[in-house]
Amino acid sequence: MGGFVFVDHERARALVVEPEMMLLDEPSIGLEPKYIDDVFERIDQLNDLGTTMLLVEQNAEKGLSVADKGFVLASGEIKFTGTGTELLEDEEIGRLYLGG
Repeated sequence: MGGFVFVDHERARALVVEPEMMLLDEPSIGLEPKYIDDVFERIDQLNDLGTTMLLVEQNAEKGLSVADKGFVLASGEIKFTGTGTELLEDEEIGRLYLGG
């Protein structure tokens, strides 16, 4: 896995009690780019261990890369839904929201 990610006290406490679900709001915000991949790798690992993750993330590509199910919101409304892979591969979503 490599790398080292700083975890704030609240996240550290949450992991100690082995939660069934974690709610993450913008986990990559303010991080140096070299740490963002580590954060999402750990999110994926926690999910693989059985922890349900509810993630809100403006870095759509990273968020969808670990999503079993994703929602694209615009102006507070759900515009698209599907698996993370489906949303990443959708040409319209790529054009409108991912700069593709």
